[in-house]
Amino acid sequence: MASGSKNDVVNRLSNVKIADADGDGDEEPPQNMLPSNQQARQSGHDEEMAHSIDPMPSSSAIENLPTHNTGGRLHNWQATKTTVKERLSFLFNNEILSDVHFIVGKDANQQVIPAHKFVLSVGSAVFDAMFNGVLATKSDEVELPDVEPAAFLHLLKFLYSDEVRIGPESVMTTLYTAKKYAVAALEEHCVDFLKSNLGTDNAFLLLTQARLFDEPQLAALCLEMIDKNTADALNAEGFTDIDQDTLNAVLERDTLRIREAKIFSAVLRWSEAECIRRQLPVTPTNQRTVLGRAFHAIRFPLMSVEEFAMGPAQSGLLDDREIVQVFLYFTVNPKPNVGFLDTPRCCMTGKELTVNRFSQTESRWGYSGTTDRIRFTVDQRIFVVGFGLYGSYFGPSEYEVHLQIIHLATKKVCGSNTTTFCCDGTDDTFRAMFKEPVEILPNTSYIASAKLKGTDSYYGSKGVRRATVDCNNGEKVVFQFSYAAGNNNGTSVEDGQIPAIIFYI
Repeated sequence: MASGSKNDVVNRLSNVKIADADGDGDEEPPQNMLPSNQQARQSGHDEEMAHSIDPMPSSSAIENLPTHNTGGRLHNWQATKTTVKERLSFLFNNEILSDVHFIVGKDANQQVIPAHKFVLSVGSAVFDAMFNGVLATKSDEVELPDVEPAAFLHLLKFLYSDEVRIGPESVMTTLYTAKKYAVAALEEHCVDFLKSNLGTDNAFLLLTQARLFDEPQLAALCLEMIDKNTADALNAEGFTDIDQDTLNAVLERDTLRIREAKIFSAVLRWSEAECIRRQLPVTPTNQRTVLGRAFHAIRFPLMSVEEFAMGPAQSGLLDDREIVQVFLYFTVNPKPNVGFLDTPRCCMTGKELTVNRFSQTESRWGYSGTTDRIRFTVDQRIFVVGFGLYGSYFGPSEYEVHLQIIHLATKKVCGSNTTTFCCDGTDDTFRAMFKEPVEILPNTSYIASAKLKGTDSYYGSKGVRRATVDCNNGEKVVFQFSYAAGNNNGTSVEDGQIPAIIFYI
């Protein structure tokens, strides 16, 4: 989304609906902002929306809400309205006693809506200034070309009756209108509606809106959703519609749970869409131009050599000097300055958790270039950030270790890192971390692998096949451990190395 005024952004995104799912499959679904599990809950015209909010009628239905805009006067209508709320509600969108008319919208969508200055002034400081302030308007007609008629009717309905009539089609434009006229209570209803419908498929679009309308709580929830479900959020259709400032804000985060190569692929898709929005040919030069500083937020040094060679190096977005520098970064020490961050995206949100396999420690365990391996599965998705390993039996020492997590069925290396760790000679475990979180899918077999180079160490015994970790949110993660066939340096379920797996949910 090219940067522009707030009105331009609202007008563009007012066409992006948080869509209901009719379930009939006859029509192609619109680009929507609802998570799929919410679409099902919103099907059917007789169901109420979340938080007891009435379903959003269509634009034509709003225009045909029961009114008495006949220009005539009804005799003794007050007698049938027994409360103040009923009497004020009756005056909503009604010519009776109206003293101002709003010309709302523009072109074919324009609508003339009657109103009452007193009611509006009581409910909104902006309307109070408009009608009663030092620079109060003298005209009986007020033009509002930047406001959608449906959204303005929702605002008036709230001011006249406290009723909230927002839905998937109108929540964005209603939020804009409530902000414009400083009706904080209606703003809160809109934001609550968006929060309740936040999902991976609309997190980026709602983040754009939250930043646009200065809603920090909603923005924080969107960022948390993106952090925990980065791959799904980047693959959502709405990702390519975000503005450049939002793209920059997300790429600068250290908490994205995805490999950098996939971030690069998503950024390429965004740059193609931005070129089309700016009516530029989709060329590598133009893609890099429209990305601006977002291009330098991509952390190429976090990729593997193969990922960089197969993707960015052949994309045409980097020049020859940059390509050579990144390849040098992969192959030489000390590492040269390549102009791109190499800070791992491992600063995970939430509480760090650890599963421990052994109940007892023994000595001693030797190493001769062989890899310790253990097979494991979990019952829900987690992100592994490192292993806990035993250290030297002989006192303080330093180890070099090559870590891997391997998908058993495909033999694909899901994550790897060569690093070092120091130990103090005790039988505690010591942390060896991956550069990036490694996504572990539920009910899928993986191999945890650690190839250590150093002196003999402690090892664990009396291991368990099943371990349950209690999380701080009341959830539980269940690990199942089993023997990893092949060369494993003797590590098994019962005893050996890799006593702990460090992870986040």
